[in-house]
Amino acid sequence: MALALENERREGAANPRRDHLLIAELVARGSRVLDVGCEDGALLQLLAATRSVRGRGVEISRRGVNICVAKGLSVIQGDADRDLVDYPDDAFDYAILSQTIQATRQPRHVLEQLLRIGRRVIVSFPNFGHWRIRLQFLLRGRMPVTRNLPYTWYDTPNIHFCTIKDFYALCDVVEARVERAITLDSSGRREVRAPRFVQNLLGAQAIFLLSRNDTRDN
Repeated sequence: MALALENERREGAANPRRDHLLIAELVARGSRVLDVGCEDGALLQLLAATRSVRGRGVEISRRGVNICVAKGLSVIQGDADRDLVDYPDDAFDYAILSQTIQATRQPRHVLEQLLRIGRRVIVSFPNFGHWRIRLQFLLRGRMPVTRNLPYTWYDTPNIHFCTIKDFYALCDVVEARVERAITLDSSGRREVRAPRFVQNLLGAQAIFLLSRNDTRDN
């Protein structure tokens, strides 16, 4: 078991995901970071190695927590829908929700809590408005399965799909300031640099850097 975990750790460190690298670039060195839905801790490891962050994690699955703890990461078991209310205001410099918001029961509530406990928030998610998804709906009339949305409708953990356009609208609702938005193509390696409507069509996943649209940080 220990050997398998060590091999997994080395593989993750040597081949970080492109979206994780982009998230790391958005985080200031030495920051306090909370990674919500941290899974196996790959992003936390990358942030510790490249940005020297003081990282904490929350993961809903016991298996994920065990893997993270075995890697030496500070991760607890918790549910983003219920447990974020226990954190004080401004507890972290960055609160990160990577590829997780679509799996929460109350996305608006979760985002509002992240904006409360983090001075900045980073959210990434698969874009349900991508042209391949639209085409599958049009031609097949069935829930799509793609590289970034690989599950069938009856066994998917994703319960609240959204598009890039939808997420911009949610940011307006919760009064979040969009400091930066990055869109990746279906390969996950190239950025889509285009107007919003084109990003919503060609982007397979998105990364948003947000802050509160109020005066608490002044």
